[in-house]
Amino acid sequence: MKRRTFLAVAAVGAAPRLARAQAAFAQVTPRVLAFPRDHGSHPAFRTEWWYVTGWLRDERNVECGVQVTFFRSRPGVAESVASALAPRQVLFAHVAIADPRRGTLLHDQRAARAVLGLAGASETTTDVWIDDWRLTLDADTYRARVGARGFAFDLSFRAAAPPLLQGDDGLSRKGPAPEQASYYYSRPQLALAGELAIGASRSRVEGTAWLDHEWSSEYLASEAAGWDWTGIDLDDGGALMAFRIRDANKGALWAGATWRRADGRVDRLGPDAVAFETLRTWRSPRTGVEYPVSMRVRAGAFMAELTPLFDDQELDARATVGTVYWEGAVRCAGAAAGRGYLELTGYGERLRL
Repeated sequence: MKRRTFLAVAAVGAAPRLARAQAAFAQVTPRVLAFPRDHGSHPAFRTEWWYVTGWLRDERNVECGVQVTFFRSRPGVAESVASALAPRQVLFAHVAIADPRRGTLLHDQRAARAVLGLAGASETTTDVWIDDWRLTLDADTYRARVGARGFAFDLSFRAAAPPLLQGDDGLSRKGPAPEQASYYYSRPQLALAGELAIGASRSRVEGTAWLDHEWSSEYLASEAAGWDWTGIDLDDGGALMAFRIRDANKGALWAGATWRRADGRVDRLGPDAVAFETLRTWRSPRTGVEYPVSMRVRAGAFMAELTPLFDDQELDARATVGTVYWEGAVRCAGAAAGRGYLELTGYGERLRL
């Protein structure tokens, strides 16, 4: 794994010496998302990810968090090089288990060029892989199969509703300029079931999960430092997604939210209606980075407080994507109770996509 990660990242770093001409990336413009095609990869864009988070419980009723994320990156260099090994597309994956009995994340990561079958992403539906790590979609059910260092899982995530389009019919603004945007949809309230192994222990698990699929070529404004994001599966059957893009002074550069109520009504909210307030911070003993692990989130009429399953859910991904971030299972209390995830990026160094 370490050798593969080194080769993938080194290939991207060496690419400018192979070809200086930058690629013309596709841009996000208003259009109608079409399924199942848009469940698949969009290689003309610079960045894309499929992101699954959830809460699961085993036969002893112990709750844990789970994350599996596949990233596709188009470096935009060496695209005219004839070699089959040229890094036209690079895949990364992060997986983690948030087990409160351990008190820190179990996590692993991989990276590989999309060459020789080592990694890839289908353009027709969700089917993305690196070696034997894989996320697929069959009809309305996703399946994630991962064998990582110290843990493994084989989980299914069944959707009972169509995709929830974020922003304006799936076009989600991320900054003050129109081009700072992504295509973005979510699949909340996924029914999770499968098997989890931690060390020698193996358990049947069930729970609820959330999937995001997002792709873009200019995700962040130049003055942006990172973002705060949350996706919550509400106990009443509803769902909340909220985010803010932060500037270097931790102020809100942009924000947005979607609240799908229990009766199916959807509120899509712009920057003026969304706010994140820090309630408590935690400082990593490894990196020294301080994160706001407990937050109050306002999205229109929805007000909630998020508290972590435990504080130390920092994920060190410097071996693949070159950053450290906090990716944590959280409980929600307020306008409606629920469980979900909170993602905090750019609190150490400015995030670059």
